[in-house]
Amino acid sequence: QVQLVESGGGLVQPGGSLRLSCTASGFTLDRWHIGWFRQAPGKEREAVSCISSTSARTDYADSVQGRFTISRDNAKNTVYLEMNSLKPEDTAVYYCARSFIYSYWYCKTGTDFNSWGQGTQVTVSS
Repeated sequence: QVQLVESGGGLVQPGGSLRLSCTASGFTLDRWHIGWFRQAPGKEREAVSCISSTSARTDYADSVQGRFTISRDNAKNTVYLEMNSLKPEDTAVYYCARSFIYSYWYCKTGTDFNSWGQGTQVTVSS
């Protein structure tokens, strides 16, 4: 069964850090581009960051640029999202998904992404 599973979420104080993991099962991750997305209550889903299959390309939302870092370990079938200097506005459910096509626009809009995980909750609060 093709599946992406997110983990690593939790409650953290403003200024803190978390590392999210997106682990694939049922398929080999190294052929796929991966995106992280988030959705806060009452808001639309937004793209956070994407990484190409070989890590040659990465993109970030303006709101997380310089604070978040996306990376991948294809040998472990896992993509990571390192989140630093967290702010209350980063509070959301974070999802990962895969795509066969990489482009800035597809990342920004979530177009062509599939096999969405169940999400992991990130709450930034004092």
